[in-house]
Amino acid sequence: MKTENDGLLIAEEVIVSKIYIVRGKQVMLAQDLAELYQVDTKALNQQVKRNLRKFPERYMFQLTKDEYSRLRSQNVTLKRGQHVKYLPYAFTEHGILMLSSVLNSERADKVNMLIIDTFVKLREILFIHKDVVHQLEKVQSKLGEHDNQIMVIFEYLKQFEQAKQLETEQKNRPRIGFKPSKEK
Repeated sequence: MKTENDGLLIAEEVIVSKIYIVRGKQVMLAQDLAELYQVDTKALNQQVKRNLRKFPERYMFQLTKDEYSRLRSQNVTLKRGQHVKYLPYAFTEHGILMLSSVLNSERADKVNMLIIDTFVKLREILFIHKDVVHQLEKVQSKLGEHDNQIMVIFEYLKQFEQAKQLETEQKNRPRIGFKPSKEK
């Protein structure tokens, strides 16, 4: 599905494919954002460094070597074999919002709106997914209760059948002991 914002056309799938989970947060890397904004990664990083006060750790952080190598090994979209001089920055949703204020371009504003809309849709999907999972858990719990109740019923039926069979066996069994004759 393509998202359009004032003539800017970017597939949502492209944006979603550039969102990663790092340190338990949904983030986008500086190089991917630069590609979407159609600016050099170096220029984007320079603007961020000039405005560091606008990017606290909860908005932006630099990946560790381990995090970057894990991302590279998990995702084919990250270019393999490239030697990075500097580890990339990862921007949270709020950091991406802040980027539009430091980049001062119309395209950055439009792209940011598309990215934020995508983040919101992802959150909605996750919320709906959690609701569906919760409903399934409730149904499973009820089914488990019903299974237990059905097992109890079968156990009673089994005991009833055994008692009936015992009663039948006792009726058909020849009496033991003194039998008075009926001839008298």
